[in-house]
Amino acid sequence: MATYKKRGHKPETKAEQQEFDEQESTTAEVFSSLDEGASRSEEWVSKNQNYILGVIGVIAISVLAYLAYNQFVEKPKESNAANEMYYPQQYFDQALVATSQKDSLFTLALEGAEGKYGFLDIIEEYSGTKAANLANYGAGMSYLNMNKYQEAITYLEDFSSDDAVLGALAKGGLGDAFMQLDQPSDALGYYEAAVKHSGNEYTAPKFLYKAGITALEMGDKDKALEFFQRIKNDFPKSENANSIDAFIGMAKSAE
Repeated sequence: MATYKKRGHKPETKAEQQEFDEQESTTAEVFSSLDEGASRSEEWVSKNQNYILGVIGVIAISVLAYLAYNQFVEKPKESNAANEMYYPQQYFDQALVATSQKDSLFTLALEGAEGKYGFLDIIEEYSGTKAANLANYGAGMSYLNMNKYQEAITYLEDFSSDDAVLGALAKGGLGDAFMQLDQPSDALGYYEAAVKHSGNEYTAPKFLYKAGITALEMGDKDKALEFFQRIKNDFPKSENANSIDAFIGMAKSAE
């Protein structure tokens, strides 16, 4: 076993002298290897200096370009797109509560007028922005209310949101469009997706009800009963719960 040697300690025996010489030799070899490695590294760096500086330069330029693009292109683009949304959103909101000329108002929301952008213009001109994403929702729901179901599907499928209400309404809107196109299986899938997206008091009972009706029409009484029972248990104060016992009875008695 090697023993620890204090600084200045002189070997007293031949064995100690031999061990001391071996340690000195090993240490010298280690430092020699380190020196050789360092020299090779320095030589490689020296030979490839231009390449290294070039790579660093490219990275630096890329970072600066990204920051500049984000600051001077993306942010203004987002801001301009958001400002453009004001005009079509006004007509969309008016159309939802109007008692007449609803299609005309939805058309103005979609196409714009008097030099102002509509939802369709914003989708095209500001692709990739948050405003364009919201414009997909507006366009899809406008077409749905105008009974243009295929167009509604096209735009609602391009909309995505984590928002509890908007995300659920978009999926439910897709369900309504497919139901009108006589594709109940697809409709049921979207109604279920709307419920899964959010269990809030506004959208969940609404789409549970539609899912139940759709399942009942498809002859799946067990699934329909499951949807209706959930409304009764989880959303007893909702509007859809007012007549839910009758639908539960229908599901139980359906053959």
